[in-house]
Amino acid sequence: MFDTEMLPCDLDVLDADQLDDAGLPADLETLPPGLLLAVILSSVDRVRLSGYDRVSLLKARARQIAHDQAELLADIQAVSDAVSELVNDPEPDQQVIFDTTATEVSAALSLTRRASEVQVDLASSLCVRLPQVWEALSEGVIDLARARVVADQTSHLPRDLARQVCGSALERASSQTTGQLRGWIQRLIISVDPASAQDRYEQKLRERRIICEPTDAGTANLSGLDLPADTANRAMRRINRLAHTAKRNGDCRCIDQIRADIYLDLLTGNQGATGSDRAVVDIRADLTTLLGYDEKPGEIPGWGPVIADVLRQIIDESPDGEWRFGICDQDWLLGAVTTRRRPSTAQQRYVEVRDPECVFPTCRFDSIQSDLDHQHPWAHHHRTTIQELEPLCRYHHRQKHGNWKLSRTRAGTYTWTSPLGHTYTTGPDPP
Repeated sequence: MFDTEMLPCDLDVLDADQLDDAGLPADLETLPPGLLLAVILSSVDRVRLSGYDRVSLLKARARQIAHDQAELLADIQAVSDAVSELVNDPEPDQQVIFDTTATEVSAALSLTRRASEVQVDLASSLCVRLPQVWEALSEGVIDLARARVVADQTSHLPRDLARQVCGSALERASSQTTGQLRGWIQRLIISVDPASAQDRYEQKLRERRIICEPTDAGTANLSGLDLPADTANRAMRRINRLAHTAKRNGDCRCIDQIRADIYLDLLTGNQGATGSDRAVVDIRADLTTLLGYDEKPGEIPGWGPVIADVLRQIIDESPDGEWRFGICDQDWLLGAVTTRRRPSTAQQRYVEVRDPECVFPTCRFDSIQSDLDHQHPWAHHHRTTIQELEPLCRYHHRQKHGNWKLSRTRAGTYTWTSPLGHTYTTGPDPP
């Protein structure tokens, strides 16, 4: 039985005087998820909303869904607790409890065995092992996908260390995509326990393998798994460079088809895939790490964090490559220098060092392969300066020249304004 006296007294906010014409409260953007928000969302009339308010509604409903998903996981954990109580053993067999709970959940929700086991495992991870992540999900700060990323990426860590990493990860999680969040957590893990990260990296390298499997359509997937990050990234860059060269020379295939064909040409020794391919050494790392004085993680732009040993291997294996040096203070890039045999466009190199990825908030596309866009059309101002330039992948370049507006408020901080009036800001990571 539910007691109506337990309902929150602030439901009075639903009075007509405090709602707009479409039934939305003025503080919808900041209204926390729960019963009050659920009641509002159940009665709102989307058709009567402005474009701006429809986006606000979208974000509010996402917060409410995250809250409900957190409660569902808490319900699953409560079932597990009930199973533990039935066992009545001071040191119960945890595998028996897990299996019994998963079977109960499978029957109750009509899930496969595997699906129910995933749900029970995630409930335990968030409700017991990482309570601060469950709280963030319940408050609508993150969604289920981000919560799952945090749980998965920290599953191999001791509990105390996992909670430490989660605390730092949650500071950024709400504004990051799952890919960005995964990369940030990997960087944090390498920072707090570099020796363990090194061991884990070497263990996975020992498991490297190639898989070829057929598809339902009669085609095949050829994949390399657990490869060295630097070598795999270099191989992909080479494929991209060759593909874009072919496209510029009039190849009528789409770019993905060209990449796939070059991939097979290189593996089978087809001479049509060969060509000039001067290496570009593109990493972000502290000089002290490269010199071996510490084990701080670095980053391959567009790829993600890597351990210090991989950074130093890249140096050892690239003596003739093009190097780009960024000189930074504590907060931001002060200058950039490039070494190469032939003269280069210094402005392009500076921007690529300053902004290693497309500057749209949710994009991780490598700036070296992006378009260099003028913040203000060159035809209007006839200015090409490093302050005017920013890297945009082709998709977001088109969006910027469509209905989106982009401005730079200060060094490394970009504000995008959507066609419906919402703003999204992305800032730089510390050097």
